[in-house]
Amino acid sequence: MKIQESAENYLETILILHQRSGAVRSIDIANELEFSKPSVSVAMKNLRENGYIEMDPGGYITLLDKGREIAEKIYERHRLLSDWLTALGVEPSIASEDACRIEHVISAESFDAIKAHVRAIKEMPGKAVSSSGVSGDK
Repeated sequence: MKIQESAENYLETILILHQRSGAVRSIDIANELEFSKPSVSVAMKNLRENGYIEMDPGGYITLLDKGREIAEKIYERHRLLSDWLTALGVEPSIASEDACRIEHVISAESFDAIKAHVRAIKEMPGKAVSSSGVSGDK
């Protein structure tokens, strides 16, 4: 099932916030994305009704399996594309913004090819590997 880019962004944000602090509420998402609380509340209701998240009585949000799967896929794409563009010389904030747009539209085939290319460069002798896993010349 294909979901909208905005839903993918919400799921990715929930994953990131959970990794950062362990607990996620709608207000945390609103603050992170600089969206209004009512907008986030509507989005959380839609995600909950479609089985991507659950919310406990205290308002804490948990990704369900299908929500986590989408969030992890989008976040992996974001990290790899952002690191790759930065390694190519793009300023980090621009690379992150571009990665955020690309991560939603790139095909699985193209992303897998980029990922394989980055891995191949990483394994090349005579290349220095950064902590991001993207290589540059020594």
